[in-house]
Amino acid sequence: MDEFIARGFAATRLDEIAKRAGVAKGTIYLHFKDKESMFEELVRTVIVPVVTRLTTLPPPTGTVRDLVETFASNFLKEVIGTRRGDLVRLIVAEGPRFPSVADFYYREVVSRGIAGMRALIELGIARGEIREKNLARFPQILVAPAMIAVIWQSLFARHAPLDAQEMLRVHLDLIFGERRTT
Repeated sequence: MDEFIARGFAATRLDEIAKRAGVAKGTIYLHFKDKESMFEELVRTVIVPVVTRLTTLPPPTGTVRDLVETFASNFLKEVIGTRRGDLVRLIVAEGPRFPSVADFYYREVVSRGIAGMRALIELGIARGEIREKNLARFPQILVAPAMIAVIWQSLFARHAPLDAQEMLRVHLDLIFGERRTT
């Protein structure tokens, strides 16, 4: 992970990974077909379990907003400002040049996250918590602040720190209405 994050996907070389790991380059080929398969396994072990945990929330006993807030808080804690966030930024930056890597990430991570968010949105619509029924067509809107926070963290945080938790609260107020305090 350190090599991919430091150098990017394109510039990472298997011999440097082997050197860092203290093994011969040939040893890597005993486990991985090529750099791409190694990167895919990295995503499977570092990111996929987080997405699985976040999208397999318990049956809702509270509001859908509560579930979304729990999901987002966990995402902020486990991804933003961590090496996982660096990996997500790497995919965003290099995915257009490596479509097979982007396709893999979509299958393993994005599609699962979108399906989980769509299910929550549909539940919110069915319960009357979300008025805008078209939101289910665009679950990306629900997760947009998380992606903005990932990108912002690496590019602009040193100039203008972002309170991702507060941004999320405002975003959810727009979708669910302001939270009532009683």
